[in-house]
Amino acid sequence: MTTPLQHFIHGRLTASTSGREQDVFNPATGEVTGRVGLASIEDVNTAVASAQSAAPAWGETAPLKRARILFNLKQIMEQQQDALAASITSEHGKVLSDAKGEVTRGLEVVEFACGIPQLMKTQFSDNIGGGIDNWNLRQPLGVTVGITPFNFPVMVPLWMAPVAIATGNSFILKPSERDPSPSLLLADMFKRAGLPDGVFNVVQGDKVAVDALLQHPDVKAVSFVGSTPIAEYIYQQATLRAGPYPLRAQALGGAKNHLVVMPDANLEQAVDALIGAAYGSAGERCMAISVAVAVGSVADELIAALVPRVKALVIKNGVEADAEMGPLVSAVHKAKVEGYIEEGERAGAKLLVDGRGLRVAGHENGFFLGGTLFDHVTADMKIYQEEIFGPVLCVVRVPDFAAAVKLINAHEYGNGVSLFTADGNTAREFSRRIEVGMVGINVPIPVPMAWHSFGGWKRSLFGDSHAYGEEGIRFYTRYKSIMQRWSTSIGKGAEFTMPVAK
Repeated sequence: MTTPLQHFIHGRLTASTSGREQDVFNPATGEVTGRVGLASIEDVNTAVASAQSAAPAWGETAPLKRARILFNLKQIMEQQQDALAASITSEHGKVLSDAKGEVTRGLEVVEFACGIPQLMKTQFSDNIGGGIDNWNLRQPLGVTVGITPFNFPVMVPLWMAPVAIATGNSFILKPSERDPSPSLLLADMFKRAGLPDGVFNVVQGDKVAVDALLQHPDVKAVSFVGSTPIAEYIYQQATLRAGPYPLRAQALGGAKNHLVVMPDANLEQAVDALIGAAYGSAGERCMAISVAVAVGSVADELIAALVPRVKALVIKNGVEADAEMGPLVSAVHKAKVEGYIEEGERAGAKLLVDGRGLRVAGHENGFFLGGTLFDHVTADMKIYQEEIFGPVLCVVRVPDFAAAVKLINAHEYGNGVSLFTADGNTAREFSRRIEVGMVGINVPIPVPMAWHSFGGWKRSLFGDSHAYGEEGIRFYTRYKSIMQRWSTSIGKGAEFTMPVAK
């Protein structure tokens, strides 16, 4: 029996008017568990109208009252953390412990947004001259949109929605159609927390919904996380939109994250880091490590330690307690990753561990792929240049530290990077010279905490601001400067010169 999955508009579940649907699978079994209705342009217009009707009153609501609703949301999410995690695992496939970690990282942004009365405080300058005071405000934009990927169906929406809502905007979520159920759980939790109808809406859909949201004149900002081609498309569409209020866009794209292992690194710690960061969530993370850069003499020793660890990965249905890695999200994506493995072999990379052909007992129709390891990968190979988004780790050998930095800086992506070393000066030089947005020193996945901000460089980010944190506050608000004086301090006569401080 399949579950119908709908939109959530103006506080209630709403069926799609398009007549189009898409199957939703359990990746561990290959079974169809739901049918998601894909939005029509009419559905999008209804959601935007709801958000637009709610935005003015919500924008005038005191920040403290907004914070209290978000605090209610936090408490509800904490109580329902297991249900959220189970929903993620059932439609995405990641192991349950990883899904719980995803919910926790999303909750941290909710906690950050609960501090909005402090975060929205601005600056005041008393008596800048001639009895004039100057201060500034940050005011909400109105209707904002989040377009989120399949790999983090709870965390990434929570990078966006709590900050947008805390700053006084209404918000429309367009989640991935591959795992839509968590978005409806979030919508229900927002409503139970006391959020007014229309402030948070969910539109299920595909490119039809995306284009309709981008083109709607009442949408003021869009945040996106996903692949670089789509990120670039969204950013271009936003910049092309005419009108007095151009569409503000923040589009986070793809990645090819490197982990550099120096000869002086603690090898055991580096191998642990690579196994977790490359194969956790089946490599379906924008911050997954997909390239190990072995510097100098460490290469052979690193490979010798990695091979048995990759072969020993415990790959099962993600609901099983001892599972280390679950299935990929879909049969189509599994075939795509297998194509990259074939391409790596053709290009001459040395395939040390081949994850193809894996069968998990009792789940023979699941979308499973074993951990895969390549050695002697070079920068001209497709498996090095492109984001694979699967459990495939490529080892690139370089002679020295300078060559490692040059290799990474030459790549078109600049999302995340890590360095394992015991030398402080090497770490300092790496942090300063590397052209990547998020850097870890002996930290394999350097995802910033909620009060910092997330985002890469180069073709990993389109737009001027990173996600959540203080950058998120700026993204979802419009800056206004105010200067004020009163009649008793105004001199007689017109002034024809440029005003200056007096």
